[in-house]
Amino acid sequence: MSYSVRIKQSATKELARIPHRDRIRIVRAIDRLGEHPLTGRILKGEYQGLRRVRVGNYRIVYEVIQSALTVLVVRVGHRREVYRRR
Repeated sequence: MSYSVRIKQSATKELARIPHRDRIRIVRAIDRLGEHPLTGRILKGEYQGLRRVRVGNYRIVYEVIQSALTVLVVRVGHRREVYRRR
């Protein structure tokens, strides 16, 4: 079963700021989430209910919406910044 993948506009802007070489790897990882949405680790605390996937020094924070068969990418960023409040 394949899930549709959506990326929030704010996450798209964050992705655009990442160097090209890393961005390619991140986009491939996001595409794989459509086929394997539950591979990411479950987050705790403030981000409870979300999951994250590690791509080198970058993290993809996303939500799996089972009822709509959708993966929603919420944040993309460097590991030291991605969990901070905006």
